[in-house]
Amino acid sequence: MFRTAELGQKIPKSEYKLREPVLRQELLEIQRDLYQCGEFPVIIVFAGVDGAGKGETVNRLNEWMDPRWIVTRAYDEPSDEEGERPEYWRFWRDLPPKGRIGLYLSSWYSRPLLDRVYEKDAEAVFDERLDRVLAFEKALADDGALILKFWMHLSQEAQKRRLKKLEKDPLTNWRVTQRDWDHWHIYDRFESAAERAIMRTSTGSASWAIVEGEDPCYRSLTVGMIVRDEIRKRLDEFHKKRRVMEELALLTTPAGEQTLPPAVTSGAGTSAAAGASAPLRVATVLSRLDLSLSLGSSDYKRLLQEQQARLNLLHRRAQKRNTSTIVLFEGPDAAGKGGAIRRVTAALDARHYQVIPIAAPTDEERAQHYLWRFWRHLSRAGRITLFDRSWYGRVLVERVEGFAREEEWRRAYAEINEFEQQLSRHGIVLQKYWVHITKEEQFKRFKEREATPHKQWKLTEEDWRNREKWDAYEMAVNDLVEHTSTNAAPWIMVEGNDKAHARVKVITTLCDRLEGVLKNGKAVK
Repeated sequence: MFRTAELGQKIPKSEYKLREPVLRQELLEIQRDLYQCGEFPVIIVFAGVDGAGKGETVNRLNEWMDPRWIVTRAYDEPSDEEGERPEYWRFWRDLPPKGRIGLYLSSWYSRPLLDRVYEKDAEAVFDERLDRVLAFEKALADDGALILKFWMHLSQEAQKRRLKKLEKDPLTNWRVTQRDWDHWHIYDRFESAAERAIMRTSTGSASWAIVEGEDPCYRSLTVGMIVRDEIRKRLDEFHKKRRVMEELALLTTPAGEQTLPPAVTSGAGTSAAAGASAPLRVATVLSRLDLSLSLGSSDYKRLLQEQQARLNLLHRRAQKRNTSTIVLFEGPDAAGKGGAIRRVTAALDARHYQVIPIAAPTDEERAQHYLWRFWRHLSRAGRITLFDRSWYGRVLVERVEGFAREEEWRRAYAEINEFEQQLSRHGIVLQKYWVHITKEEQFKRFKEREATPHKQWKLTEEDWRNREKWDAYEMAVNDLVEHTSTNAAPWIMVEGNDKAHARVKVITTLCDRLEGVLKNGKAVK
């Protein structure tokens, strides 16, 4: 695989001096166009042999382009803050927004490669970690990111020459460490692991370019030209697509509806046709709930106090074990999510939990992958994070209201499952609640809010509009439970017509889950 990158490629300095100013100007123009377009980020990963010029190439790109619009990150061993969160937290946190470029050294490839080379991981574990890399990059690429990956290569003999040259120069000898020489002695193992990683992770949307790194002029121009050409190609595709969409818009009627041929509309109003096209009424996970369940006042007060005390003790035990908990709440408007959250937090020390209310994304959040804003809210070890609405908005409100295209919300099931698996692998307890009420109960609570001065702010025109799509939301909920209720992260369906019953069920099931984890070391349903 690497033989073509061991041919001794070189470019005379005279040619480099002619080409470099032109390439630099082109990269600046491309960077400006990318920023003005603002439709996708560019993620550039550098990996490869020690001494092959990864850092120098990153520095050169920052020199050639405007570094104010570039995110540059190099990763070492995780800090305490990073180690208390899932492995990919620091990578998600550092992603560039749309319209900008991210340059990454020692990225998500570094630790899997080193652990395989040093034989900490078996080949099967290595492949599993590479699959996680694939899922991460696929999620970014599907969201529109342009991903470029460069493997900077040197033959073993060229690497030796490079390290000795750096050692001889008093200004650069600090760059060569004993670790570099240790790696040189096990070059074959590095090459074998790298070859497997490149073969498994070079995809149509995130392919590897292998660049010979011995001559700095050659490698700099080669990387710069690939970056220039790939960004230009993606920008051209975007502008072409936009022109096509504008042309299609001109073909629509003034009302915004496309004109249909007569054969499509004729006879559409017949009762037979209407009956044939009407959707079948099917049972859903929500229609099977017994919403008549209730709890008496005295039982409610007693059980609530008992379970809150239990939760407090369990959380303190979880803190000692550095076990974090994430609790998310979804459900119709006025279902009682906020009330349930307040009963949970009443049992906890305010220093050890955070409540994250999720509304429409901000401009900053819209410039990122939709999961980015949830990754950034993951807390340190031992804390509890409660989400009032969550990442399931992609397959609920964004699906039903048309804010996400069908291909976007359909692929979100797999993206969400991968996200939640990473949380579980890290040892985080994830508890998911759907709090449900009937349409009639919701109407009753809406009218009560209208009549209560300190609750009127909770009721909006959007809440009333959402009622018109009740059936569509019900089918969306059925699909999300079907696709994302897993052993590690099951959905708990809460009958919410009676608030007392709902609140006690939430706290009791949360306690049961924590108790199971603390007792057995794994979650229980």
